[in-house]
Amino acid sequence: MRTVKTNSRTDRLEARIPGELKSIILRAASLQGRSLTDFVVASAFDAARRVIRENEVLELSGRDQIAFAEALLNPPAAVPALEEAAQRYRADAT
Repeated sequence: MRTVKTNSRTDRLEARIPGELKSIILRAASLQGRSLTDFVVASAFDAARRVIRENEVLELSGRDQIAFAEALLNPPAAVPALEEAAQRYRADAT
């Protein structure tokens, strides 16, 4: 069971749900030996981490991984206009 470290202050979270849904959640909590609150908080935390991971982690196919590595190892020559823009940026930054 994962735990979340919190400071001494706690915030309140409320939700209105149909009785049938609450019964299902209570049953699941009971099967895990948790209180309703513990079950809901842990489930929400796991779901939040999963959503964040899915949106922050980029997964590439094998072919895309090879293309990415090749581009890093053998970068294409810079376009002259891009080189000029980089030089102007460096000049303005100093």
